[in-house]
Amino acid sequence: MIIFPAIDLRKGRCVRLIRGDVRDETVYSENPVDVAKHWAGRGAQWLHVVDLDGAIEGQPRNHELVFAIVKAVKIPVQVGGGIRDMETLKKLLDKGVRRCILGTAAAQDEKFLKKAVDKYGDRVVVGVDAKDGYVALKGWVEKSKLKAVDFARKMQDLGVQTIIYTDIAKDGMLQGPNLEATEAMAKALKIPVIASGGVSTLKDIERLRKMESKGVVGAIVGKAIYSGALELKAAIIAAKGPAPKVTARPGKKARRKAASTRNAVKAPAPRKPAAPRKKGKR
Repeated sequence: MIIFPAIDLRKGRCVRLIRGDVRDETVYSENPVDVAKHWAGRGAQWLHVVDLDGAIEGQPRNHELVFAIVKAVKIPVQVGGGIRDMETLKKLLDKGVRRCILGTAAAQDEKFLKKAVDKYGDRVVVGVDAKDGYVALKGWVEKSKLKAVDFARKMQDLGVQTIIYTDIAKDGMLQGPNLEATEAMAKALKIPVIASGGVSTLKDIERLRKMESKGVVGAIVGKAIYSGALELKAAIIAAKGPAPKVTARPGKKARRKAASTRNAVKAPAPRKPAAPRKKGKR
C-alpha cells in the first residue's frame, strides 16, 4: 500500500482545512515547494496535491506552484482541484503531472470524463468525496443527490481505473478514517481505491493495509504528518506490512561440520572370527 502525503494549496500557501471548511484553515508553510521537497526527502513515493482555490472557483488558481513542485521532486505527483476541461487537463499532464483527479467535472460532465479517460487512460483518476454517503461537489461546498457507491460504480463502467474515496466528516479531524465505508467502497468495485480522510495513526494504516486484498491500494495523509501526530517514514513502513520471517543461516563452522558428517564413510563392522572346524573321524 502506498502512502500519499497531501499538499493543499490555497492563496499560494500550504494549508490544511478541517472538513474542507476554508474558515477553519491552518497555514503550515508559505513555500509549498519546500514542503514537497521535504516529503520527498522523507521517503514519499507519491505526492497528492490539491488546488483548493481551483476546486472552489472552478478554474486553476495555483498551477504555477503545481508545476514548480513537479519540477522540484523526482517522484510522481497527482493533482486535483478545478480541472473541468480538456485544455486544463492536457496542460497539467504535458507539464509532468503524472495523474489528474477529476471530481465535480466527473459528476457533472460525463462527456468530458469519457473523453478524458479515452485519451489519457489511467492518468485520469476520479475523486469520490462523500458527505453522509452522498457525493459532494465544488470543493465539498455542495452535496449532490448521487450516492457515493453508485457514482463510483458508474465511473468504473465509464473506464476510470482508480478511485480516491474521501469521507469528508473525517477529513482533518485526526479521529481515524471511516473504515466501514472505505471497505464497502472497495468491495463494490473491481478497480483500486485510495483511502482519504482522517488517517492519523499507524493503527489506521495497518487497518487499511488489511483491506489491500479487497482493493485498497493507498492512503492519503495530511494533517497528521503536519501536526506531528504521525511520522511519514513510520507510516510508509507500516503500509508495507511486517517483514517476512527469515530463517538464520548457519555459520561457517556449523556448515563445515554438517558437510563432514554427510561425506563421512562408515567403517565396516568387524567380522566375528570363524569357529574352528571339528576334526571328524576318518
